Amino acid sequence: MSSTTRAALCGSLGMTFVGGSVAVSGMLAGAPLLTAQALRYALACALLLGWVRLTGGTVRRPRGNEWLWLAGITVSGLVLFNIALVHGSRHAEPAVLAVAVACVPVALATIGPVLEGRRPTTRLLAAALVVSAGAVVVEGLGNADATGLLWALVVFACEAGFTLLAVPVLGSHGPAGVSVHTTWMAAAMFGILGLSTEGWRAATTFDVGEVMAIGYLAVGVTALAFILWYTCVSRLGAGRAGLLTGLAPVAAAVIGIPVTGSLPTAPVWVGVALIACGLAAGLGATPRPDPETSPDLPAAAPVEV
Repeated sequence: MSSTTRAALCGSLGMTFVGGSVAVSGMLAGAPLLTAQALRYALACALLLGWVRLTGGTVRRPRGNEWLWLAGITVSGLVLFNIALVHGSRHAEPAVLAVAVACVPVALATIGPVLEGRRPTTRLLAAALVVSAGAVVVEGLGNADATGLLWALVVFACEAGFTLLAVPVLGSHGPAGVSVHTTWMAAAMFGILGLSTEGWRAATTFDVGEVMAIGYLAVGVTALAFILWYTCVSRLGAGRAGLLTGLAPVAAAVIGIPVTGSLPTAPVWVGVALIACGLAAGLGATPRPDPETSPDLPAAAPVEV
């Protein structure tokens, strides 16, 4: 199995976990959100540290501007993203926010190569447009007011930032290092927000179902998905890896079959076909560094899956 295939499988599995979170997150609708997120990221960080120790790896202390990049990932991709989803859902239907996320492949295909010292390619941009179009078809369109549209833009920017802001630090910290630092930062930020708004007793109000939901989000959607996703990004590049975000709505649709007891409609299958075509076109393209503008990328990640 080639390294490209292994990286694509990592990204695909990570997006499958993310897609599966749609149904699980609904179980936390009535729970103290900020406290739940603090517990989620604290548990995920503990699991990631255990993984690093088990594999004999190390987590390097950030230096200089690395703190800013890691904090940027945390604030945008973890904290603000989750807050935007909650507030956005009050002003927009879920499909509107899902469409915002579906446009992320285009942003990653455009900006990702630039951050990596390459020029965006026409083939990759076209593939990203096809994947995004397919994801929009799968999710469908919805209604929103002006505030909802603004929150959708925030969701889009935060989702893109989760990957793009990691590019400068993945080479020095690796997938595990970036995941550990962002999860402990998120746990601290959500913990402070939770204590100040929900109080310390909020942690004692969760029922069994909510605890299980937090556990799944911590293990599958955070610890495992972060490692898998950042491994994919470090090996494929942000642009090509971004195409795999189109698999999240597909996974959500497939997982929804046993939940709802009904098969997806015809437009969903059309969207799945478009996503498949975009992935085939984009992942088959090998990025070519520009010898005049591309500096050598940092060494590979110190901890691998």
